[in-house]
Amino acid sequence: MAAGKNAAAALDAWLVFEDEAGFSMTPPSVRTWAPRGSTPIVRVRGRTTRRVSIAALTCYRPGHRSRLIWRPYRHNRTRSGRKSFAWTDYRDLLIAAHRQLDGPIIVIWDNLNTHLTDGMRRFAAACDWLTIYQLPAYAPDLNPVEGIWSLLRRGRLTNRIITDPDHLMQIIRNDLHRIQYHPHLLDGCLTATGLTLKRS
Repeated sequence: MAAGKNAAAALDAWLVFEDEAGFSMTPPSVRTWAPRGSTPIVRVRGRTTRRVSIAALTCYRPGHRSRLIWRPYRHNRTRSGRKSFAWTDYRDLLIAAHRQLDGPIIVIWDNLNTHLTDGMRRFAAACDWLTIYQLPAYAPDLNPVEGIWSLLRRGRLTNRIITDPDHLMQIIRNDLHRIQYHPHLLDGCLTATGLTLKRS
């Protein structure tokens, strides 16, 4: 991790953390209110295979507003369809981030097989604006994107009847847009990891 921070400072680059998570139409449940003496009942849909995946980037650079960039992936219900992002989806996300951030980026992500494909390695080697580091195994506590998932699961998804995948996507999109416009939430996700970002 220190290598990634040092490289970001040396290149005056954005330090970008990536992670992905899946959300189903069965919402997370949390404590809720009810009249005294009455047990609260929250009605939700039963188990369903219909899911939405989100790949997100939290982007940090000293002297700049923290940024959140994300892309959705709706699972194909057919047996032959992919159930997760392909390496080309991550490639396109990184290209979009480079354009939006307008500078070199240092990407830090986990050891997901899709991150380690030959295609991704060749793509990274061909881009002079991109450097990639892998997080240590089983170290989600070092990734601020985990804080984004926590905010989503404690937001408007909780205790909610979700009618269909479009409704699910609408809720996620609205909450992610809200987070995008509140950089202090992104900064808080970084702080929760125990990592700091300083200009050397």
